[in-house]
Amino acid sequence: MRVIMTGGGTGGHIYPAIAIADKIVERSNDTEVLFVGTTHGLEKDLVPHAGYEIRFITVRGLNRKNLLKNFKVLAEYNKGKKQAKKIIEEFRPDVVIGTGGYASGPVVRVAAAMGIPSYIQEQNAFPGVTNKMLEKHVKKVFLGFEEAEKYFKHPEKHVVTGNPVRADFFNFDRNESRKKLGLSDDDFMLLSFGGSQGAGRINRAMIDVVRKYNGEKNMQVYFATGKAYYDPVMTEIGDMAIETADNIHIMEYISDMQVYLSAADLVVARSGALTVSEIAICGRPSILVPSPNVTGDHQTFNAKAIADKGGAVLMPEPELSGESLCKEIEKLRTDNERLAEMAVNARKSAPMDATDIIYYSLIT
Repeated sequence: MRVIMTGGGTGGHIYPAIAIADKIVERSNDTEVLFVGTTHGLEKDLVPHAGYEIRFITVRGLNRKNLLKNFKVLAEYNKGKKQAKKIIEEFRPDVVIGTGGYASGPVVRVAAAMGIPSYIQEQNAFPGVTNKMLEKHVKKVFLGFEEAEKYFKHPEKHVVTGNPVRADFFNFDRNESRKKLGLSDDDFMLLSFGGSQGAGRINRAMIDVVRKYNGEKNMQVYFATGKAYYDPVMTEIGDMAIETADNIHIMEYISDMQVYLSAADLVVARSGALTVSEIAICGRPSILVPSPNVTGDHQTFNAKAIADKGGAVLMPEPELSGESLCKEIEKLRTDNERLAEMAVNARKSAPMDATDIIYYSLIT
C-alpha cells in the first residue's frame, strides 16, 4: 500500500498522522508512506524524527485580521495545489489521509479530484475549517470526538474512532514511569504543560504554584513552560527571589510525554484534542484550561467532552489565576477518592483502538 499522509502546523495535527502511519506500516506488508506538509510547521522536524520521508508544498492559512493579505494566501494555495498534484503524480498513492492544518487542504482536494480514495481525520470536538470544507470530497471522516458529528453535513461518511495516539501511550507502566522519575510511593506528582507551543497564562499561574509548593515534602512539581517561555519564566522566578528546591522541576519541553503523564497524579494543561486524548488514555485526573485563542473555541468543546464525564475539571481562562489554580490543586490533592474516580472516568473517555478502526476502514 502506498499512502500519503498530509497535515501539520502543530503537534496536534502531526502526531495523529504519525500514529496512523505507524499502524498502517505495522499491519500492511510492503507499505510506503510519504508525508506532505509545509516548511513553517512542526512537521518538518517531527516527521523525519519519526522515520518518514516528507515533501513540502507552499500554503498558509487565511489572515482574518487583514483581508487584503488573503490575495497572497489564495495565490499560495493555487501554487500549493500544483505542487501537490506533482507530488501525487510522482508518488502514485493508493490512499491519501489528511489530519488537518493548512497543508492537508490542497493535497486532499487534488487527490480526491484525481479519483484517489481520500480520507480526513478530525481531532477536535469542534471541527476545523479545512476539514469542514473537505468533507464533501472524501470517502470517510474519522472523528476524534462523537460531539463533532453535528458540525459536519454528511453523517453517512462519519466514523467515530477517537483520536489516534502513538503506541507508547498504551504501553506504559505507571510504576516503571514513577521509578524512572525517582518518585516514591508517597510523592504526589503534579504535571503542568501548555502543549507544543506552551501557554503564557498557565505559566503565570504556575509560578504561584511553584512558590506555594516549593520545598514541600512529598510534593513533586513538573512544569514544562514551552521553549519560548522558559527564559521569561525563570527570570520572573528569580525576580521573586524564589530559590527552587529539589521538588520543583522546570523544563522547556517534554519529549517523552508518556512517561510523565503516566507517572502523574494530577495534570494541568490546555485542552488541545491530542492532549485530552493522551491524558485520557493514561487515565489521569486533570485541570483543563481551554485556550480562547482558537477557531470556534474548539478547546472548550474538547475539555467538556471529558469534564462532562467526570474525568477532568474545566477551568475557563478568565477564571484562571495563581490563587484559583492553587486552590483547585489543593482541593483535589487532598481528596483521594475523587482523584481515583476522575482517573477511572478519564480512562473511560479514552479512544482505545482508533488507529485499528482507521486502518480497517481503509482496506474495507
